[in-house]
Amino acid sequence: MRRRLYWLLPDVENARRIADDLLLARVEDRHMHFLAREGTDLGTLHEASVLQKTDVRHAAITGTLLGALLGAAAGWLFAQSPIGGVTIGVGGIVLMAAFGAGFGFFASTLVGTSLPNSYLRRFEREIGDGRVLAMVDVPLHRVEEMQELLARRHPEAAWRGVDPAVPAFP
Repeated sequence: MRRRLYWLLPDVENARRIADDLLLARVEDRHMHFLAREGTDLGTLHEASVLQKTDVRHAAITGTLLGALLGAAAGWLFAQSPIGGVTIGVGGIVLMAAFGAGFGFFASTLVGTSLPNSYLRRFEREIGDGRVLAMVDVPLHRVEEMQELLARRHPEAAWRGVDPAVPAFP
């Protein structure tokens, strides 16, 4: 189980030094993500992915659940009042719920990729001012160690908290 840690850094050069220290602390490169103002050259640093920059995860979950609910409700309505003598049973309701879930997932992820990550909205102003957001995924037992390491070696890094919900495949 991992936690995502956030730090705001003054610039890209500080982000590179922090990435080097995290690598020396045995944090894999694939677990470090950096977000900067559009057009900023991060060089060899891993830029945050679409899944991290947008609200696609939240949208997919919401769309799937709402789609399944609406599909099941539509199936139930068709079962209660057949149209043209066509009746559906429990299997039809389940199929309509599955179709609703699939359609809800598809439609909502399209919308979600165009929306900024709601959790990262609180960093928009600082990123717009040229600061760099570091997102580091570490095992639960290493959270305090990483906080202490960066506080000791990089006082310029502003600690911004922990996101308790890190996806299995960020």
